[in-house]
Amino acid sequence: MLVDGKLFIGAGSKPQYLDLKYANRHGLITGATGTGKTVSLQILAEGFSDAGVPVFCSDIKGDLSGLATPGETKDFLTKRAQTIGFADDYAFAGFPTVFWDLFGESGHSVRTTISEMGPLLLARLMDLNATQEGVLNIAFQIADDEGLLLLDLKDLRAMLVNLGDRAKEVSTIYGNVSKASIGAIQRQLLVLERQGGEAFFGEPALDIRDLMRTTRDGRGIVNILAAGKLMESPRLYATFLLWLLSELFEELPEVGDPDKPRLVFFFDEAHLLFDEAPKVLLEKVEQIVRLIRSKGVGIYFVTQNPLDVPDSVLSQLGNRVQHALRAFTPRDQKAVRAAAETFRPNPDLDTVQVITELGVGEALVSTLGAKGVPSIVERTLVRPPSSRLGPLTESEVRKVIQASPLFGVYDESQDRESAYEILKERAAKAIALEEEQRAREDRDRESGNRTRRTRSGFSVPDFGRDDRPTKTARQRTTQRRSQRQSVTEAAVKSVVRSMGSSIGRALVRGLLGSLKRGF
Repeated sequence: MLVDGKLFIGAGSKPQYLDLKYANRHGLITGATGTGKTVSLQILAEGFSDAGVPVFCSDIKGDLSGLATPGETKDFLTKRAQTIGFADDYAFAGFPTVFWDLFGESGHSVRTTISEMGPLLLARLMDLNATQEGVLNIAFQIADDEGLLLLDLKDLRAMLVNLGDRAKEVSTIYGNVSKASIGAIQRQLLVLERQGGEAFFGEPALDIRDLMRTTRDGRGIVNILAAGKLMESPRLYATFLLWLLSELFEELPEVGDPDKPRLVFFFDEAHLLFDEAPKVLLEKVEQIVRLIRSKGVGIYFVTQNPLDVPDSVLSQLGNRVQHALRAFTPRDQKAVRAAAETFRPNPDLDTVQVITELGVGEALVSTLGAKGVPSIVERTLVRPPSSRLGPLTESEVRKVIQASPLFGVYDESQDRESAYEILKERAAKAIALEEEQRAREDRDRESGNRTRRTRSGFSVPDFGRDDRPTKTARQRTTQRRSQRQSVTEAAVKSVVRSMGSSIGRALVRGLLGSLKRGF
């Protein structure tokens, strides 16, 4: 499987290898259902493990669990080995394997904290809009400012309740916080909890160094994530794997271009990562894929259609294994042409036609060669796996888990003091203080010592004095002056009215007398 620092993939007109030196330049395995993608992933994982490179892969159908035990002789496997000239070297072997499971049922529990996940990925996980994501960011910022640890879902719920109680105060400092947005986030947290999120968030959190272990004889450990149940929540599955990539990117030091990768990461059902992903998230994925290779990590996306992966990410994937595609619809035909155009042309192959004619276990292969130049695409029959072709039984999986060097490390959850406990204690103290104040007032009333509450809210002895604000001397003088002015104005108005009446009557009498005299 390993020849001069190269992994043997298979053969067609000539053998095809994956150079370990360029294995951190990422890769893509695509093809329709049932064409052999899982076997290609399996034989690459075997090769990396033998080369001392740890592997992480998600196992959706359960087939990859067979990596843990040697395979069995089957006629079609033997025939394939003979066809590609691999019969002399073909042998069955199992590989060091550690099983992981977000739900802790078919592997060691995988956990992270709310703080480590961060608001960006949480917003993606809960499908929040921009306004709700802004409120979530404010909750994280206040938790940081006040030294409150956000470890699990109950911590985040308590933080959001506290944020709602302080909405008016907080809005003037951090920005507008509406109770409607808080309510929407709380509802999404409930959905996340029902999907199994409560088991995922907490402690002990996963230490990524435990994914990069090797055995005493130098073989890389194959870490298999049991993802069958997890796939019932596709958004949780994709967000978890993206978080894991982010942790690797942030935690690992720069190593340049090593002779072999420090870790190879297989992302099965990769389309789930990009479906309906917001622009900011796509930019983050592109950044990770572009820069993580300098940290010695190779990422291999596994999906049915190459169009599932955005062009900005697709251009970073140097090693390609393309299984058969079916061109039944215009979109399928477009995918076939797109896949063919990504390969370095082979004058002896009509790549577009061959992609639709490939049989099970066949693939078009192009890998990076000297100086990182892609090799000419070749039609290749993929070598048979050395490990079991098919899943382990439940009892076999349990034996592997119990023999794991990590058995007992992550299996029991821990719950230390964090935001929930601190905020609960604060609320309890506030309630106790209020109850104590009320009890004191009741005792004072019963004993005849009357008390009253001031405008500031304090309880003080009541000496019969009115606590209402009193008027100043100036205010009293102004009031008396206004009263005198009002009396004077009323008298003047009365005199004017009287004068007006008398004058009017005199004028009338004068006019009538003149008229009489004229007659």
